[in-house]
Amino acid sequence: GAAEIEALSGSRVMPTALPGAAFFLNLPFPPGRAMIEAGLPLAIASDFNPGSAPSGNMSLMMALACIKMKLTPEEAINATTINTADALQLSATHGSITVGKEANVFITQPMSSYAFLPYAFGSQLIDQVILKGKVINNRKQMDS
Repeated sequence: GAAEIEALSGSRVMPTALPGAAFFLNLPFPPGRAMIEAGLPLAIASDFNPGSAPSGNMSLMMALACIKMKLTPEEAINATTINTADALQLSATHGSITVGKEANVFITQPMSSYAFLPYAFGSQLIDQVILKGKVINNRKQMDS
């Protein structure tokens, strides 16, 4: 709530919301819009585990962030990429497409706008995955 947002303001903490846990446990969703309007950065994570969030589907997490936490698609994408890398203290090497950073990228099927990405959580829009600069053709390659 407001007291927690105020306490986080000016701190070096990256608030991390877990919309999948809120969904699965039928809890109130984090106040993402209020956090952003207060000037806080926001990371979105899945909290993938069998007890509170049995989904690692980041498309679903972005959709929940947009629909239930009132983030814009751009804010949801930033919250699941560069802000999450920053929360993990990896932003120097991960989280954005920048010269010198790890090439961990997914290529989508053609779409009219990046804004469509968070709202298409039931669709398989990822066409290709690149991990550490190498094109991955199957899940077994991703796990190695």
